[in-house]
Amino acid sequence: MLRSPSRKTRLGLAAAGAATALLAAAGAPAHAAELPEGGVPEALYRFAVSPDSTAGANDFSCKPTAEHPNPVVLLPGTFFNHGANFVKAGPRLKNAGYCTFAYNYGMTSISADRVGGLGSIKASAQELDAFVTKVLTSTGAKKVDIIGHSQGGSVPMWWIKKMGGASKTAHYVGWAPSSRGTSLNGIVALGDSLNLMGFVTGISNVGQFPGVIDQTYTSDYTRELFPNGSNDVPAGPKYTVISTKQDRVVTPYINQTLSGADVNNIVLQDKCPWDAAGHIGLFNDDPTLQMTMNALADGPKTFNPVCKGYGVPFL
Repeated sequence: MLRSPSRKTRLGLAAAGAATALLAAAGAPAHAAELPEGGVPEALYRFAVSPDSTAGANDFSCKPTAEHPNPVVLLPGTFFNHGANFVKAGPRLKNAGYCTFAYNYGMTSISADRVGGLGSIKASAQELDAFVTKVLTSTGAKKVDIIGHSQGGSVPMWWIKKMGGASKTAHYVGWAPSSRGTSLNGIVALGDSLNLMGFVTGISNVGQFPGVIDQTYTSDYTRELFPNGSNDVPAGPKYTVISTKQDRVVTPYINQTLSGADVNNIVLQDKCPWDAAGHIGLFNDDPTLQMTMNALADGPKTFNPVCKGYGVPFL
């Protein structure tokens, strides 16, 4: 006849079980805390203090996973830097498991290491090519995903169309890209809007900077990139363009569209009618981030974001 274990034995077994559980917990890998997403106050701070630092970006020891095989390259807009432009996108991508990288292109002697996009776009595309090569070499990946805001959407377009970048790009996501040009008044409006928000560019005459002039409808750059008003892009990458009806910079917003084998042109207000985010406001607009993440994950083109967390209105 089996006897039930004594109280002393039961206590010993319980203690041993507890010790085993503690040892297992100690040996288990700790989960890193998620990076907080920033908004306008952090963007202002980073613009001035850490223009070359985006939370979650530029860890060159990062290795892509099977779930996210393509490192993501972030390119900011004119007069911005990636420290300010991607305070929301950088952490979200990193928290989702992407290897994320960011680059400040078009810096010149008068940029004060903060104001980007002043150099010629063709020269900036050469910088991008070198940066992508560095990213691919360090990660071992074959292709990158690119997210570009405004001129940050035009620089990779030159690289894709004119420098063979299509073969190295899996996904292209343009936030109000200026690839097909705008008026000079639109660029001046951008500078004025940034100054209103507190991003002091120190720029009084935008006409002297080639990266600005390249973005006009009439520039040699625009005519060479998209001749005769065309909007075609080469096959290979999957293209997503997110535009806003409230854009006062790259106008008219419908000229931001692309055409090609795998292109998804999205108007923000067609998804979220009450979202008043403007050209600048896409940087912290949550529906824009949701649609960006959907594009990188090869989600459905009919994806509808949750309509909340809107970006800076009208600017």
